[in-house]
Amino acid sequence: MRIAVLQANAVPGQVDTNVARIAGAARRAVEGGAHLLVTPELFATGYVPALVPRILLGTPPEDIVRRLVEVASSCGIALVASAPDRGPDGELYIAAHLFDRAGARLATYRKTHLYGPDEAAVFTPGRGELPVVALHGFRIGFLICYDVEFPEAVRGVALAGADLVCAPTALPEPFGVVARTLPPARALESQVYVAYANHCGREGDTVLSGRSIIAAPDGTVLAAAEAAGEELLFADLDPELQRASRADNRYLAERRPDVYATWERPARTA
Repeated sequence: MRIAVLQANAVPGQVDTNVARIAGAARRAVEGGAHLLVTPELFATGYVPALVPRILLGTPPEDIVRRLVEVASSCGIALVASAPDRGPDGELYIAAHLFDRAGARLATYRKTHLYGPDEAAVFTPGRGELPVVALHGFRIGFLICYDVEFPEAVRGVALAGADLVCAPTALPEPFGVVARTLPPARALESQVYVAYANHCGREGDTVLSGRSIIAAPDGTVLAAAEAAGEELLFADLDPELQRASRADNRYLAERRPDVYATWERPARTA
């Protein structure tokens, strides 16, 4: 399977503009032979959490989803896109949706680890559900941005059966080191592909760090973007590489969860 990862600068509050940018990237991804496009966190609204409730007054979550469905179906490519998602009691989540090339929504993941007071003031953390969906011979799982900084999260998606972890991201400066080090490390630790799609440029008062990346199960970097500027990354995912990596590095097979449970208990002092 060939995947594409979009790095771009969204315009906060301009849903039409942002969805049009996703559509343009989707068309370029199809031209490049990609089966799946992964886009950044909250790209449809722009990454300014405080603005999201006001944006949703004019463009509710279901309308944003409808527009993303149209992108996937009109361009003929599977799409991972992040947008606000509303729960049954009105609570808001940061979500990542997977649509197939016909526009059917196959999965929705809600961000487990909210980052900082700005996100916590607007959104509710997800409850840790980890959907995994088969597509083009690969099993796809999801995390969002800060989730990837917790090794337990990537390991959890791998144990749920994923071969590829798609991670829409809004990583700010000065934390670009996270993008360069953690996706390859997490890929190696759990023998999964990691597609990490970040914003770039300034959105509101936040400067996003770019450096989107696609990492392989052996820890190698298949494609990486610069800090600034829009880029569309491509990579071919090879199931044989993944099988070889899991044979060489038996982290999943040789886990000892019975021991790990004792490590989480408070240490006894002398």
